[in-house]
Amino acid sequence: MSTAEHIAFICPRFAEGGTVGGAETLLRAQADHAAQAGRKVSFLTTCAKNHFTWENELPAGTRKIDDLDVTFFPVDQDRDIEAFLKTQNAISRGWSYSRDDEQVWLKNSVNSRALIEHLKEKGDQYDRIILGPYLFGLVYFAAMLDPQRTVLVPCLHDEAFAYTQSIAEMFCAAGTLMFNTRAEQDLACRLYEIAPEKCHVVGMGLDSFPSNPTATARAHGIETPYILYSGRREPLKGTPLLIEYFATFRERTAKGLHLVFTGSGPIDLSSQVEPFVTDLGFVTEQEKRDAMAGAACFCQPSVNESLSIVILEAWLAGTPCLVHARSDVMREQCRRSNGGLWFANYPEFEEALLLMLDNSKIRDALAQSGRHFVEEEYAWSTVEKRMLSALDAAPPTPHAAVS
Repeated sequence: MSTAEHIAFICPRFAEGGTVGGAETLLRAQADHAAQAGRKVSFLTTCAKNHFTWENELPAGTRKIDDLDVTFFPVDQDRDIEAFLKTQNAISRGWSYSRDDEQVWLKNSVNSRALIEHLKEKGDQYDRIILGPYLFGLVYFAAMLDPQRTVLVPCLHDEAFAYTQSIAEMFCAAGTLMFNTRAEQDLACRLYEIAPEKCHVVGMGLDSFPSNPTATARAHGIETPYILYSGRREPLKGTPLLIEYFATFRERTAKGLHLVFTGSGPIDLSSQVEPFVTDLGFVTEQEKRDAMAGAACFCQPSVNESLSIVILEAWLAGTPCLVHARSDVMREQCRRSNGGLWFANYPEFEEALLLMLDNSKIRDALAQSGRHFVEEEYAWSTVEKRMLSALDAAPPTPHAAVS
């Protein structure tokens, strides 16, 4: 056992204000708690805020943010977008591509030569280098600089990019892997020849919070039960499917039901369903928690999740969840917690939603079980112990990568 006294966290964006996503929130929270535990923490990130354009909007340099020393490095602006998209399209569609093509894809992904040069020159000062999520050139090249010292927080999904040879090499080379859930770890072990002893399920902690279950409906004039989605609105997150299923549910059941969104991104609504959908956009943490507490259920239609923070928050707010069955992680979380139901198609969506709307005892039992699960498994005191244990464990010799 060797104590990791100085830890570097690397993430392509820093979670601050509106610049936020699940992986960014996770890495920022882990860094904050490592610092609060007495470890010296340096957070290395880029000057980008927008995850579509990756423009350098923030000034380069180091500034103190809470307990963290955060250094911002410029994103390389000379990448070949055409070459990147050509290979990304080939990978995602299952067309033929080579390892050389993968390297072209990674080199023209989001990268920062300045950050990589910092690691080459000063990386020896860090006992551990924690980085994620896996699907960025910056993360790949930083991980491969010093694999034994690397702690990969992959946020892995069962998607085409996870099956590339280059990504397999990164997983196999990394000295330590910190997963969000057992299902995510199981996926990695199915895909790659990785040593079990370097795998750790850590996740993100949450603290209990107060919430007002009547605040959202009262503030926005919602007079019927509502279901809630929080996060980015895009096809990969399943929001078009949720809108389609919601419209079908209202038409088939004639139930007075509303759909509430918080977060960012476009929402494409028909004139028939638009009056029954409320988009709150970006909201404060308290407003989000109040919306969760008042919802009949929280719906997570995404199949690409390694840990859904909003699901855990919804359970803490006392609300059951409805998730897509194709997400092994979400289905397993609902099964373990007994805090939610899952659907693989519209009939199952309708059946599960009707059960929660029409049977308050079942709904309340699911909500109570979910809350208890989060308090037991995801309290920060528990998660922090798992994280520090993983960081202080001596990493084993990496296995060879899968060809």
